[in-house]
Amino acid sequence: MLRLLIVVAPLIGLAAVGAAFSQESSGESAPPPASHASVVAQYPIPDVRLVRDDGKAVSLPEEMNDGRPVVLNFIYTTCSTICPLMSQTLAQFDHELGADRERVHLMSISIDPEQDTPARLHEYAHKFHAGPEWQHYTGTAQASLAAQRAFNVWRGDKMGHSSVTLVRAAPGTPWLRIEGFVTPHELLQQYHHLLEQSGHTVATR
Repeated sequence: MLRLLIVVAPLIGLAAVGAAFSQESSGESAPPPASHASVVAQYPIPDVRLVRDDGKAVSLPEEMNDGRPVVLNFIYTTCSTICPLMSQTLAQFDHELGADRERVHLMSISIDPEQDTPARLHEYAHKFHAGPEWQHYTGTAQASLAAQRAFNVWRGDKMGHSSVTLVRAAPGTPWLRIEGFVTPHELLQQYHHLLEQSGHTVATR
């Protein structure tokens, strides 16, 4: 069950994300909303196994609880609107982390696992220049659905999905849930703020 803790005011400023997306993707994109809202919440991690884009079967709790901060989203490779924009945002966020990217675990879970094989996810990840800190996951339909429901992103089918980014400072700490589109710079600010609130040291570049 979802337990809300803190509500953070909506933020404005999405033009940079739209511009970055238009430069990197030739697919059509839906107009981003005018703002995003952030909520802090607890989510139970389902005990399911997924398959990474390198073909290795892994435990979702073990992947998320490896000690690193986690930035999580849900995508599918044939999406031509929301997913490329979210992935481009995560790619730019990863770039702006600089050397600190090695300390973060970026995770993208497919909501279309029947189509998204590890090979397709690997190709998709390569398109966004994903390094070893950013991994993409597929698996059975049941496992993907369990993950979507656990993080309250399931919307009935892949066509009804929305833009959600989740950030957690460390295992056992609450998640910051960002609804709507966020710029890479805004995501970086919220990530650093979350680490500071959790007592983690934020390195400066």
